[in-house]
Amino acid sequence: MSPLANAYVEPERMNAPETFYPLHVWVCDRCFLVQLEEFASPQTMFSSDYAYFSSYSDSWLAHCRAYVEMIAGRLGLDGTTKVVELASNDGYLLQYFKERGIPVLGVEPAANVAQVAIEHGIPTTVAFFGEATARRLRADGVCPRLLLGNNVLAHVPNVNDFVRGTALLLADDGVITMEFPHLMRLMELNQFDTIYHEHFSYFSFITVDSIFRRHGLVVFDVEEIPTHGGSLRIYARHARGDGNRIEPRAAALRTREEESGFGHLEHYLTFGPRAERTKWALLEYLIDARRRGERIVGYGAAAKGNTLLNYCGIRTDLIDYVVDRSPRKQGRYLPGTHIPIHSPERIRETRPDAILILPWNVKDEVMCQIAHVREWGARFVVPIPEVAVHP
Repeated sequence: MSPLANAYVEPERMNAPETFYPLHVWVCDRCFLVQLEEFASPQTMFSSDYAYFSSYSDSWLAHCRAYVEMIAGRLGLDGTTKVVELASNDGYLLQYFKERGIPVLGVEPAANVAQVAIEHGIPTTVAFFGEATARRLRADGVCPRLLLGNNVLAHVPNVNDFVRGTALLLADDGVITMEFPHLMRLMELNQFDTIYHEHFSYFSFITVDSIFRRHGLVVFDVEEIPTHGGSLRIYARHARGDGNRIEPRAAALRTREEESGFGHLEHYLTFGPRAERTKWALLEYLIDARRRGERIVGYGAAAKGNTLLNYCGIRTDLIDYVVDRSPRKQGRYLPGTHIPIHSPERIRETRPDAILILPWNVKDEVMCQIAHVREWGARFVVPIPEVAVHP
């Protein structure tokens, strides 16, 4: 049972009831789509005061800038071609296309986040994307040569409606790129904390290829990229003309997944016990440290961290507070655990003995940002894929 991972608690709501939902992950025994039940609607989770802003991660911005440079060259994008991003957040990525003089449009369901993008000169439509939104945009003359979505595919409860919408909106000669955490890496590296209610689906290459083909799109290429602990960037186009030509690395990844067991139900059933063992190890470390009189704090009020803390039952008896660079999270409390959120300066003021890095996927960036904690001998603790302590 877990609260919504981004449902941060305001101080005046500390004594108010919170809603907890079952966090059960299922796998289809026919198509092997891994998915959650829908307990809270996307409108509940994304359309009001959404707390996640992409621009607060330096490494993520660097990743996006490199992507724009690559894809603009690969597709020959210029001032005559249109780029549309789905779930465009605060304009973190489209800003780099705009710098190149390439026309852009963002589609973002969270109105408060979309407003930040608009204020920075990124045209943004506030809407959930699917077939209906695609038809409206197409009627307005929007026909992108590049249609992209980073870490959005997992967030849509009706993945068929979403992919159908991309097929309707995409120009005849257009290309879709989508980035999402790779289920193979999630399972290999025990990344159970990336499973939370905002992520409705978890994709292998085999499954996502099947979904896109169902809607007349061919996934013709794929890259394995390091973001979020190991992600895929897929390339898709209409299945017309030479649309069925498949690049070697796409065929190779399909073969690797098949050989690893992703076409067999038994493979998926090994995941739960590994998550339990990681939970035990983290609790043992924290309890032993507290018995020694050590003070432990967390870094990063991230959704994956909230999942980990609630699953493990970790509250202020084990972690004093967490820090986060986003001013929109500071002064609030983590959902479920009610651990207070402060600015990173709090660490220097209190000089804790250990810092638990909750967004482990950017652990190197975090260790660099607060390297000064080594002045008093503080350690870094990384919980995933297994508990590791770094001096």
